[in-house]
Amino acid sequence: MTDKINNAIGNQLKLARTKKAWSLDTASRHTGVSKAMLGQIERGESSPTVAKLWKVANGFQLPLSYFLGIIGKSDLKQGLLKTEKGIAISTLFPFDEVTKIEVFSLTLSPLHQQMSSPHNTGVIEHILVIEGDMEYFLDNKWHAIQKGDTVRFCANVAHGYRNLTDKPATFHNIIAYSDELKT
Repeated sequence: MTDKINNAIGNQLKLARTKKAWSLDTASRHTGVSKAMLGQIERGESSPTVAKLWKVANGFQLPLSYFLGIIGKSDLKQGLLKTEKGIAISTLFPFDEVTKIEVFSLTLSPLHQQMSSPHNTGVIEHILVIEGDMEYFLDNKWHAIQKGDTVRFCANVAHGYRNLTDKPATFHNIIAYSDELKT
């Protein structure tokens, strides 16, 4: 199953690179991901982390669901993509060209912390905690949020999420992009 997912993500990366007529060197400069790693992802030899996929998506000015939305729920265990220990992600609504919005469900394992590099200018994240207690990192400090709480912020700065409890924390992440984003 992992090979199928890796190949699907790799094919999407190769398609994006082909559309832009970028070499691996050019793609590496735009994404901040090494040429070797991009090649491994394209060939399906690597399971990129969510953070790595975000860097690639940002560099190509694509929504994250460009890479994740092509993976069918039947290909995933309980509809969740687990590319790294401690976090699982599922696409609830892939990127919509009209609204410029995509929606994910993320589950943080107990005691897991997930940091994210700044996204492109104009990207706004909306967080809705579905289950558990968690914290989000913004403005160089952690802020507590719990089930039912919401928060919205410009995601063009370093930000993150963490679960300090002994139970999983699940939240929906609604991502709104600026008008420049195209798929």
